Amino acid sequence: MKKIKKLIGGKRLNRSYGGDAFIISILTVFGLFFVFPLVFSINHAFKPLNEIFLFPPNVFVKRPTINNFQDMFILMGQSWVTFSRYIFNTVFITAVGTAGLIVVASMGAFVVSKYNFPGSKVFFKGVIITLMFSGYVTMIPNYLVMAQLGWVDTYLSIIVPAFAMPIGFFLLKQFIDTIPDTLLEAAKVDGAKEFRIFIWIILPMIKPAWLTVMIFSVQNLWNARASIFIYSEQLKTLPYALGQIIMGGIARAGVGAAVTLFLMVVPLVLFIFAQSNILQTMANSGIKE
Repeated sequence: MKKIKKLIGGKRLNRSYGGDAFIISILTVFGLFFVFPLVFSINHAFKPLNEIFLFPPNVFVKRPTINNFQDMFILMGQSWVTFSRYIFNTVFITAVGTAGLIVVASMGAFVVSKYNFPGSKVFFKGVIITLMFSGYVTMIPNYLVMAQLGWVDTYLSIIVPAFAMPIGFFLLKQFIDTIPDTLLEAAKVDGAKEFRIFIWIILPMIKPAWLTVMIFSVQNLWNARASIFIYSEQLKTLPYALGQIIMGGIARAGVGAAVTLFLMVVPLVLFIFAQSNILQTMANSGIKE
């Protein structure tokens, strides 16, 4: 049997076709395991009520129907606030919050990573500490701050806190650390100012990092009910409105399955496209000293 030989670091490594088959088999098993919830959710959304309550449940739908989605849109149409308004609120909050996070976190990470100023290390350690806290822990302090600023029941109460997502700052800072200082020094010798270096050098090189941050931010904001900070029905988000439909009980179990799939679509599609972009930029970008 032929063996695949690769020269890595001066050492010759051999692996048989049997080894390749074993690795592919393991990856296939894990892939099926992780894709199972998605497959089940898709099938569950198209099941009629009699199939939803079967025990043990069927993974695949036998008699698919779109009645669950029709009922969802009918119920949303009965609300005195239009369905398009809920969609606009969610899209607006998600888009502005994500864009602001990328800009603010990138600028802050660039300064902390490449400039040694008093307290920079303490500041970064503080960011790392905040990663250990759940959002429920900071919910009351956030509300008090929003109330003092007069931002309760406005978009700002959701958008502005999204700019300070700790995991975003952490990932961007760690990625900027890999950019060699000699590259930035060469740009300064050529006459580039700090803002130009940030726009034309830093942002393109950390594209994999801010794409990853974008995925986390969209997932967080798209699913935000925002019911603690927003009271006006005209400003409420789509997940909150759809969540009220699910509260209808057993009779709306099918609609609840449709709502779950509906809310999964945007983050899932974004992740699929961003993931391929991340893999491509990871493979083709990056400068090592």
